[in-house]
Amino acid sequence: YLLPAPTLVTGSCSHTRHVMHIVFVLGGPGAGKGTQCLTASAEFAAVAHFSAGDLLRAERKKGSERGEMIEHYIKEGLIVPAEVTIGLLKTAIESSPATIFLIDGFPRSIDQGELFEKMIQPCTAVLHLEASEQVCADRILARAAANPDSVRVDDNLESLHKRFKTHREVCYPVVEHYAKQNKVKEIDATRAVEEVTADFRGHLTELFGELQ
Repeated sequence: YLLPAPTLVTGSCSHTRHVMHIVFVLGGPGAGKGTQCLTASAEFAAVAHFSAGDLLRAERKKGSERGEMIEHYIKEGLIVPAEVTIGLLKTAIESSPATIFLIDGFPRSIDQGELFEKMIQPCTAVLHLEASEQVCADRILARAAANPDSVRVDDNLESLHKRFKTHREVCYPVVEHYAKQNKVKEIDATRAVEEVTADFRGHLTELFGELQ
């Protein structure tokens, strides 16, 4: 089914704008969330992509006290306090003219999702990229080997084990939570990237009609 056309409203964000749609893009580390979101945002002007992880890493590099706190959480594979992440996402969303926002790798807990929806607005849908931990680990380590200058602080086996454990115990229940609301679209992310992209685009078209 298609969602109604956007109309002008004032929502939780601080200024009046056309209705915006929030799409949470979830999946384990290495499932391809960033790749798919970047492709969609490059293809469609109405779509913007914000990675919670990228926003946190950018803040971390500033060397502030908050950045040092984020550094500790990321190194330990732990979840950064929701207020910090949501604050960064809210600022990014409010500065964009887009109407469809792909939120990559967030929420990472049910509490985070509920707080986001209280502070900003409820999500329209969740796109879940499903891939085994082995497939994801192989991708991440291959990426790190191919691009040693851009290796992330948590792209190593020790941190990966922690990240997968967090995903299993804390993040995956988020998918189940939204599945109960009939908001989840499942995507098999073990296939070739072109096939995954076709499915990803297809779900966006199903939700929002033909995008420009």
